[in-house]
Amino acid sequence: MALVSVGNSDDALDVVQEAMMQLASRYAKKPCDEWKPLFYRILHNKINDLHRRNKVRNRFRGWLKGYQDQNDNGENHEDPFQVAPDPTGISPESQHENRQQIEILESALRRLPGRQQQAFMLRCWEGLSTTETAHTMQCSEGSVKTHYSRALHTLRNILENSGDYRGNNHE
Repeated sequence: MALVSVGNSDDALDVVQEAMMQLASRYAKKPCDEWKPLFYRILHNKINDLHRRNKVRNRFRGWLKGYQDQNDNGENHEDPFQVAPDPTGISPESQHENRQQIEILESALRRLPGRQQQAFMLRCWEGLSTTETAHTMQCSEGSVKTHYSRALHTLRNILENSGDYRGNNHE
């Protein structure tokens, strides 16, 4: 959920970690059944905070000519973990196809309005019930059902109209 929302795995991990730390430090004495919706509410707020911070940072980066990821000597550097071979043994073709399909889905998810995106990810990806999702999103269960239904309809249309979609009707 965080990765789709922020688009960067490092930022997503940071946001999830911050949300877990806040949940543990502030809500440890709450009943266990309240933790899951609380966590997703905190996560949603952390994601919004990151978007706000990035918006401000990007204003200033636009003024800096040639802004790049550089080391202390001013040289561009490559992350050795990004170029290391994958030990899983999955063929590069399969990895490429899986990556393309994930990118198509993530792109479609990013095109959804925020509330629909949130309802879809909480219900479908995170497995929250309608009640838990409503509590997390701070809205009624009816609103969750509406947002989720619209998200499914929109995603289905986007993916079916995508030339790369491999749904049941297209195989």
